[in-house]
Amino acid sequence: MKPQVNIAVVVDVIGALSDKSLLNGNLCLIDDGSFDSKGQGTPELVTVVAPGQVVQWSALAVDLQTPVEIRSISFLPAGGGVAAPEYGVDHGPAGAPAGDGAEGVPGGVPGGGADGAAPAGQRLESGQLDLNVWSGVVPPYLAPGVPYRYRLELQMYEGDHSVLHVDSPALMCL
Repeated sequence: MKPQVNIAVVVDVIGALSDKSLLNGNLCLIDDGSFDSKGQGTPELVTVVAPGQVVQWSALAVDLQTPVEIRSISFLPAGGGVAAPEYGVDHGPAGAPAGDGAEGVPGGVPGGGADGAAPAGQRLESGQLDLNVWSGVVPPYLAPGVPYRYRLELQMYEGDHSVLHVDSPALMCL
C-alpha cells in the first residue's frame, strides 16, 4: 500500500464556464491509488483508501489561461446535503509540508479531527483561492465498503457562475 493517494482534479474550464456545469465531460477525476478505484476519469470517482493513508487533491486546468482552484471539500452526511464546517484540512501549495496552512484544526492535529482527518459530515475550506493542493489523513473509524461522498467545489477565475461543484465523488475504505 502506498502511504499517499493522489487525486487529480482535471477541469475543462472553458467548457465548465460555458455549460455552467462540471458535468458533460468538463471534469475528470483520476487517482493513483494501489486499490481498485471505480469511476476513473469521471466525476463519479470512488477512491479506495486505507486508514492512515494521506489523500491529496490537486486541481489542474485544461485551459492554461484560466486558473482553477479547489475552493472547498465538504463530506456529505448519509442523508445528503452539506454539513456545517467544523474541521480543517491541510491545504497549501504543492510541496508544502503536512500541517502548513491548516486552520480550524482541533487540538492542533494537522489534517483535522483527533484521528487526523475530517470525518464524513465535515467541511474543509480554504480562505484563500491560490491553493491548488489539499490533503488529509484517512481516519481509522470509517466503515469499510461504505462510500463517503463529498462535494468538490471549484473556483474558476472570477465573476458570475465562477464557482461550480459536484457531489458525486467519494472515498471508500477497504
